[in-house]
Amino acid sequence: MNEFVERRVKLRFSEPRRSYDVVIVGGGGHGLATAYYLATRHGITNVAVLERGYIGAGNSGRNTTVIRANYGVPATVRFYQHSLELYQRLEAETDRSIMHQEKGLLWLAHTEMGLRAERARARINTACGSETLFVEPDEIKRICPQLDLAGAGRYPILGASYHPHGATARHDRVVWAYAEGAMDRGVDVVQRLAVNGIRTAGDRVVGVATDQGPIEAPVVLSAVGGHVTSLCSTAGVRLPIRTHPLQAFVTNHYQGTFEAIVASTELLFYASQTARGEMLIGAEIDRQPSYSYRSSFDFLASCSGRALALLPFMANLRILRQWTGVCDMSPDYTPVMGETGVEGLLVTTGWGTWGFKAIPAGGEAMAELIATGQTPAMIAPFSIDRFASDRTLADRGSSGTH
Repeated sequence: MNEFVERRVKLRFSEPRRSYDVVIVGGGGHGLATAYYLATRHGITNVAVLERGYIGAGNSGRNTTVIRANYGVPATVRFYQHSLELYQRLEAETDRSIMHQEKGLLWLAHTEMGLRAERARARINTACGSETLFVEPDEIKRICPQLDLAGAGRYPILGASYHPHGATARHDRVVWAYAEGAMDRGVDVVQRLAVNGIRTAGDRVVGVATDQGPIEAPVVLSAVGGHVTSLCSTAGVRLPIRTHPLQAFVTNHYQGTFEAIVASTELLFYASQTARGEMLIGAEIDRQPSYSYRSSFDFLASCSGRALALLPFMANLRILRQWTGVCDMSPDYTPVMGETGVEGLLVTTGWGTWGFKAIPAGGEAMAELIATGQTPAMIAPFSIDRFASDRTLADRGSSGTH
């Protein structure tokens, strides 16, 4: 880590006031990005971001930091492509290092069905403005020499889609950049304050109840990860969300340079190298819904086996640490953003394993909705009423959502 850059970060936390124009519940990436864009794009600064722990303590600090736009449904491809482009400009906009590094992402195919899926992914992505190419095994080996194309004799790599602008960024620095930018413009960011419920009068929001007393606000945005269903139920809103744990781990330092991000939907596995040189490995969500943050040996054993099949050099590495986050999953695996039917109550949820990638675009869009009262066209397909009107966006375009 660059000590000089770290010393530039100046976070000034606030004590809560009794009323605001906007209250955002959740001090992770989505909540802080919304506050930042409210201040910078719309001049709205009488805003509070309320976090029960410390900023970035939830899923924003427990993710695997991959940024990409190679999804499988036009609406999601366009949304994530916009987010990817915002990430590319975020360091220049905030004047803060987020350790953004473009690496390129290989999505591997091991069967004939997998080949068809990756060819289709490349075509849909390209048609929607997100560059993705289909590549053959020789090109895959050039992009990532460490891959075993034979897949240990069990998972042969027959082809892949290649997303050249796939990238990573440091999760805590993204949180700090948005938090500092919002604070500098007058937004109150409050840590160690738990929101227990949403207060309503009739069919509209009037504020939130906290462990330090009520706070009034005509607009409340739920940007929490995990207990979103419990929170919104206090306002009479039922969300189609189930929460599942998602585990990951890192190894000790790998002496070589691992250039690409590698993923496989068929093996439910993905890998990249961190800025410290560690190999970061993730897999699918735990099948049992839960709010648990406990990690398991079963995950390490099964995921390590898949990793070794494709990346045999990892047999010489040791597992350094593992962790668990929680994923809010919607029935169609696509986020839920916008109004809830209770006037003044908005949600940004259902991010599943996609949340970190969406922070800039999600925050920008929710800020526009709050400021203008109009749902931006880019997030209109993600409204909660799509389930009642049978307009679902079934997109399992992630190795984690299986």
